[in-house]
Amino acid sequence: MEPINILDARNSLSKLVAAAENGDDVVIAKRGRPVVRLVPVEQNRLTGAALAEQLVRNPPPNVRTVTEIDDDIRDARESWGS
Repeated sequence: MEPINILDARNSLSKLVAAAENGDDVVIAKRGRPVVRLVPVEQNRLTGAALAEQLVRNPPPNVRTVTEIDDDIRDARESWGS
């Protein structure tokens, strides 16, 4: 798609957004110079189950296990009585 000037882009924004969503290269120009490109926002399509599976496969760094957390809580509680 040829660059479109700002005034024309304003008047046909809905069509330009639809074109960008469909994968067209939409470039807006100011005084004949390309200045902006419309691109679709990547949608996060992970369901809860898919997200949980991804986190199991790729855990964040420095993740403690449930047992380690339980041990830390027990140790902290025992230190309160001292």
